[in-house]
Amino acid sequence: MPSKFQPRRKEILRGVLAVFLIIIGITHFIRPEQFARIVPPPFPPFASVYISGFFEILGGIGLLIPFVSVAAAWGLIALFIAVFPANIYMTLHNIKIDGIPQNQTLYWARLPFQAVLIAWAYWYTRSPEKQPGAKKAAAKAESLLNQ
Repeated sequence: MPSKFQPRRKEILRGVLAVFLIIIGITHFIRPEQFARIVPPPFPPFASVYISGFFEILGGIGLLIPFVSVAAAWGLIALFIAVFPANIYMTLHNIKIDGIPQNQTLYWARLPFQAVLIAWAYWYTRSPEKQPGAKKAAAKAESLLNQ
């Protein structure tokens, strides 16, 4: 039986994930050269960085909006899978990114963390009407439409 604190904890973690993604996404635009280094050669480095940064920001914001949070969560799962080759490339070629210690063991340990991010996003994939805050948002939208 879930504890009465589980929904609150889940929503706090939703906010943590959203803020994390928004900050990382913004960093893609502020320091694109850092991320461009880890894009595998078949892909355009800067375009890939800007696109992934945009979708990190969009996904982070989307997680916080009840009626789009499920779509945002599925989009983030796709994004986490899509950027995984860059993480592998970074690890195999020992590519340094400022702010991340250049440690091969750490790089290898980082790879399974992508599964944690996928699972974390998956936690928010249930139907929109069952998301916390959905009933309140629906009632507010309905009252605005009926004015």
